[in-house]
Amino acid sequence: MRWFGENDQTSLIDIKQAGASGIVTALHHIPVGEVWPVEEIQRVQKIIEDVGLVWSVVESLPVSEAIKRGDSLAELHIENYKKSIRNLAACGISTVTYNFMPVLDWVRTNHNYLNNDNTEALLYDHVAFTYFDTELLQRPGAEADYATAQLLKAKAFGATLTVADKEKLFSNVLLGLPGSTLNFTKDEVLQLLDNYKNIDNNKLRLNLISFLKQVVPVASECNVVLAIHPDDPPFSVLGLPRIVSSTEDLRAIFNAVPDSANGLCYCTGSLGALAENNLIEMVNEFAERIHFLHLRNIKRENEAVFRESHHLEGDNDITTIMEKLLLVMQNRKVNLPLRPDHGFLHDMEQGKKLYPGYSLIGRLKGLAELSGLELGLLHGLNKSDV
Repeated sequence: MRWFGENDQTSLIDIKQAGASGIVTALHHIPVGEVWPVEEIQRVQKIIEDVGLVWSVVESLPVSEAIKRGDSLAELHIENYKKSIRNLAACGISTVTYNFMPVLDWVRTNHNYLNNDNTEALLYDHVAFTYFDTELLQRPGAEADYATAQLLKAKAFGATLTVADKEKLFSNVLLGLPGSTLNFTKDEVLQLLDNYKNIDNNKLRLNLISFLKQVVPVASECNVVLAIHPDDPPFSVLGLPRIVSSTEDLRAIFNAVPDSANGLCYCTGSLGALAENNLIEMVNEFAERIHFLHLRNIKRENEAVFRESHHLEGDNDITTIMEKLLLVMQNRKVNLPLRPDHGFLHDMEQGKKLYPGYSLIGRLKGLAELSGLELGLLHGLNKSDV
């Protein structure tokens, strides 16, 4: 399970009692772009090991905006990234997840969608997002990114909102900003976006490939694998480029840097939000590149709305995906780290200061479901070998 460090309301003991064996975490207190010191890695490692768990995956070793933009600090930050990889390897941590999403790590418009059983889930509504972009944030030129019909729907949607609703929508969207426990102002966000005004998909992809050509050899030398997390959602938001959203995107990344240390965090929720993505074909094509698994599910209500669903229910065929992944692991003779993701918020945890999608009970349920599915499928695969 993912643990957000010593300030996380979910304790390591809670996670251990939920049935997890490994921890996915990061040194969240180290500023982006700086080196992760061995001493600090070992300190957090010891905290985890003292409760009988292991730090199995880094999520994430963040890539700075300077690297993504390719600006004057990129070279220094890449050198620091290499040092952090070496330091993690020296501490026995060999799987490192990262993303290359500009400005926003992820986007949802509603963090409290009410399910039929009164649990709460995360939801993305493109109409609500259009209203945020054009009317609340008022991004210059935003209207050009939307069809007239979308703009009219957004205005009609906005007319139904109270002042409190608008404030909530604004804060919900901006929670995807790294460090967004701070109160970002509209002007600050617009400045962050302005830094990307001359960067399109091609330029961002070139910057990613340049980064990978420098850090992947270091990772390979240290027996560390890098796992890029797909864009969430897998399409452009706020006019920002998106380059890790489709099969074609992944193919371009892996062809440019063929070393298998250049790999994928296979996130079924992020990739599955785009109906055109065939998740099973992705497993088949990128079997050697998958180094870390986020198995969650989504429900696409229509072309404009998707929401988190139960781990085993939704538009992604998790049973077939899991079976394919187990065969990949058998063929590669590896045990890929897997975690549940974005669990529902249950009544028992209402009122706690939890990161959206990271309640303990919701993830415990997901972990139990995925573990049961895995064991059942393994039993079937083993019987077929007899």
